[in-house]
Amino acid sequence: MFPRPTRRLPLAAVLITLAGSLTTGAWAGPGQAGGEPGPARTTRVPSAAGSSTPLAGFAVRSTARVGDSAAAVSSPGYPARDWYPAGPRSTVLAALLANGVYADPFHSTDQRRIPRADFEVPWWYRSDFTVADTARRTFLDFSGVVSAADVYVNGRRVARAADVSGAYTRHELDITPLVRSGTNTVAFRVLPNDPDKHLTMGWLDWLQPPPDRNMGIVRDVLVRRSGPVALRDAHVVTKLAVPSLASADLTVRAEARNDTDAPVTAEVGGSVAGTRFARTVRLAAHQTKSVTFSPADTPGLRLARPEVWWPAGMGGQPLYDLDLTTTVAGTVSDTAHERFGIRDVRAPLNPDGARRYRINGRDLLVKGGGWSPDEFLRWDRGYVEDRLKYAVDLGLNTIRLEGHLEPDEFFDLADRHGVLTLPGWECCDKWEGEVNPTGSGERWTDADHTVAKASMAAEAARLRGHPSVLSFLIGSDSAPNAAIEKGYLEALDAADWPVPVVPAASDASSPRLGRSGMKMTGPYDWVPPGYWYAKREGGATGFNSETSAGPSIPTLDTLRRMMTPAELDTLWKDPGAKQYHRSPSTTFGTLRIYDEALGGRYGRPTSLTDYVRKAQLAQYENVRAQFEAYERNATDRHQPATGVIHWMFNSGWTSLHWQLTDRYLDQNGAYFGAKKANEPLHAQYSYDDRSVVVVNNRTAAARNLTVRATLYDPDGTRRYERTVRGVAVNGGGAHATAFTLPSSVRGLARTHLLRLVLTDAAGGEVSRNVYWLSTRPDTLDWNGTTWYYTPTTRYADLTGLASMARVTVSATAATRASDGTSTTTVTLRHGGSGTTPALLTDVHLVDTRGRPVLPVRWSDNEVSLWPGESVTLTATYRTADLHGSAPGVRVSGWNTPERTVPAA
Repeated sequence: MFPRPTRRLPLAAVLITLAGSLTTGAWAGPGQAGGEPGPARTTRVPSAAGSSTPLAGFAVRSTARVGDSAAAVSSPGYPARDWYPAGPRSTVLAALLANGVYADPFHSTDQRRIPRADFEVPWWYRSDFTVADTARRTFLDFSGVVSAADVYVNGRRVARAADVSGAYTRHELDITPLVRSGTNTVAFRVLPNDPDKHLTMGWLDWLQPPPDRNMGIVRDVLVRRSGPVALRDAHVVTKLAVPSLASADLTVRAEARNDTDAPVTAEVGGSVAGTRFARTVRLAAHQTKSVTFSPADTPGLRLARPEVWWPAGMGGQPLYDLDLTTTVAGTVSDTAHERFGIRDVRAPLNPDGARRYRINGRDLLVKGGGWSPDEFLRWDRGYVEDRLKYAVDLGLNTIRLEGHLEPDEFFDLADRHGVLTLPGWECCDKWEGEVNPTGSGERWTDADHTVAKASMAAEAARLRGHPSVLSFLIGSDSAPNAAIEKGYLEALDAADWPVPVVPAASDASSPRLGRSGMKMTGPYDWVPPGYWYAKREGGATGFNSETSAGPSIPTLDTLRRMMTPAELDTLWKDPGAKQYHRSPSTTFGTLRIYDEALGGRYGRPTSLTDYVRKAQLAQYENVRAQFEAYERNATDRHQPATGVIHWMFNSGWTSLHWQLTDRYLDQNGAYFGAKKANEPLHAQYSYDDRSVVVVNNRTAAARNLTVRATLYDPDGTRRYERTVRGVAVNGGGAHATAFTLPSSVRGLARTHLLRLVLTDAAGGEVSRNVYWLSTRPDTLDWNGTTWYYTPTTRYADLTGLASMARVTVSATAATRASDGTSTTTVTLRHGGSGTTPALLTDVHLVDTRGRPVLPVRWSDNEVSLWPGESVTLTATYRTADLHGSAPGVRVSGWNTPERTVPAA
């Protein structure tokens, strides 16, 4: 975030190796306390060699309420009466929420009622599994223990908490001698978590931290079966010919491990990309050998015309499969399967010292958002996929994960949807306890160095094959010192890590990697839209790893779901009030800076509805300006912009800040401001020099474009117009300046509107962009800049918008459904006879009770129409999300009365 005040255990018959796989707790869906997990089920484990079976769930109970011995608790047949059923990946609190022990913690301040003392003692996690055949070797393979655990199988301790420590370390326990035919029991005695003391995960100032601090088991616990020889660490190293993309070399690697007391001869073979290969491997007792297949010995592993993976908007997302099998005496002993993509990522520092990414030989302006999982680490695949689809809809190409590294399914989805990811370690707590003097984390011990290196090895092995992974950030606010960096880099090298490693998300350096090429200069609280154009601080130059204008007030629908009437009253009336749903940080505890700007620029709110509508205008213009500035400056010769991560993309709970989409997947001004800025072919206004610029995010160049700019008073009186034809702009993020607006226009009102319309060679409209501006600009106090914002000493005067006459926008809508997906087509028409436009007209898809139907993807929204104009929009969504209701369309806007029309 930002500056804020493999080894063997000394246990008989137990082998622990370190790798990694993150998953999280079962969850019913956004905004719910959690689904009923049902009774803890017994997991049936098949006998097939190569099988990997996740435990179906657990029964959990506080050790303060269990008087029986560990041997008894972990033995088959133990009567776990009054224990809570939990999902296969669940924190303690997630399980309690799913069982209805507490009310929805996302509403009001209800989370404060959950007693923290209940989570200051260890909790038991207990699960049964059945095995019919004990001739196979059996292993427990797990990760995601928060913070540490003693592990028991059938009454015997097989690992100590001192060795099973860290949320990201992976452990494989050979439990073959303990497994019996029939029912077996595994139990974890999970210790409490403290992010300042343990290499796990915390929440910093993102949200009010969960009372249990996410203690639990948040990844699958797998029961793996194999014969005498096991296959581990199977992966493919790819080398793509750049820039031709004409060929790719594949190198297949795996470890063959003899788990018996006698020598073994094994056959290891498999297939990838239509090529088969095999080799005989002789292994001494308990020996492990690396097995490699490369184009040198298997010519078919040199692919001609490979299918190359691209981010969304740049190409397709093809994936390849590796299948491996090892046999002993003709009998299958183990199998492995890995999916991977072929792409090339490079990220050198440019002459200005900024990191510049290139993918498959093409420059990439990183445009992304900071990702947050669910606060209680509940995993819902559909909900995550909906958010990733939103990222693509917004024209973003990257998601940054600071800590909280999501499960394998997340990266599978990112691969499939073409969303790049920037995973990395967390700031300011234990992860930076050795190097961040302003953080809260404790200094490291020798054991912490071991856990950190094991964590890196685990995540490297887990993520290396995902083409969506762009880099790994081994530091956030602070870069690692020489000892920590050495451990991380050794682990990454051993894992054949394929993409750049960055020492920090801030402008920091590490001994071997050198400069990060990134900056973390903020802001994190409100600044005016013109701020982003200055090539200083958080402005559009270099790579800004986390930045935004802070607060993002949700829609009125969402606010009413998350806050009480009294809290909503305070929200708009009292800028100095502590806002529980903003942050636990004293810096971000109120909305004072934001509210003062909102009132100073637009006029003091007169009601909750007025506050929310002004907030949507403010958020639209600010987020749009942030992305537009970085887009415009991306191809500058001097200090170009190379990347920007909006802080954040989403929140892990019901929040008032740092989000482009809210907890319930509703879309506010911030969302549609980002969508407008990142549209494929886009006309935009520059706040710094008044230039009108066309940005082309398409691959191909665009020719014979026409740009028209018109300035209006708020009542629609036209004061200036200019049209330029024959504009050409190259593809791949290039921009062209069409013209510059005059510094003054006679008669123009202090508050005025600018409409930009871009048409193609055939006269079709491809971009429309409307700004509300002032002849009195915002004035920034650059000398007063802090780590989180730059003060504004004088606000732009946008109060003239309040004088706009009310106008009516008519709407007609119709819906068609096919294969579970519905599309509602909406035509908006401004039929007024005057001159006043309808500003920022919002369309919401609703059910018969007026509730938003979410998620939904609009072709465009929050549009502005002049008299006589019309626009047709489409909304795409799952038919099931109507829950049997007929759809309707609710239309409202800055100066448009709200009305709802049927859309069936």
